[in-house]
Amino acid sequence: MMKLWDRIEQTLVGLLGLCALIVGMWQILGRYMNSSLSSGWGDEVIVYLIIWSVMLVSSQLVRHDGHVRPDIVLRMLGPQAQRWLEMFNCLAALVFCGGMIWYGWEIVDTSMMLDERSSTELAFPMWLYYAALPTGTGLMFIRYIMRLTRYMFYFDPKTMTVGHVIHEAPADMPMPGTH
Repeated sequence: MMKLWDRIEQTLVGLLGLCALIVGMWQILGRYMNSSLSSGWGDEVIVYLIIWSVMLVSSQLVRHDGHVRPDIVLRMLGPQAQRWLEMFNCLAALVFCGGMIWYGWEIVDTSMMLDERSSTELAFPMWLYYAALPTGTGLMFIRYIMRLTRYMFYFDPKTMTVGHVIHEAPADMPMPGTH
């Protein structure tokens, strides 16, 4: 299940990045080789694609210890102290992500209600752009719940201290939301 989730996120981020690259190359060709190829919406689309990519890949950063955390302090502590600080970090991140999800959906909802559109000829519905925030943060939220669960109930000081990669959860670990 986790490998599938990882693969879907990584593939989607790769495809979004590839699309941004293609649109960017099209814009360059249009500007410098044939102005009839240039579009007024290309730069806008690139921004949308990159923002969605960044928000989706943030879940992978949680999975691989790439988000903000006190690494220097953690390295000075023993395994049990690291465990407690990691759990605190997960709880703080969950509160932060919860707020970002809530306010992100408020922005999306307001944008939908106002039928907000971009000011270019594309007239892109802005709620689709804004939805990257609660979507990416929601994925991070789930990863932080999983991370917190591992530190609370499946802590292994040999593999879960700073400098080690947290691998797949044990086969007997229930997924969040299941009983």
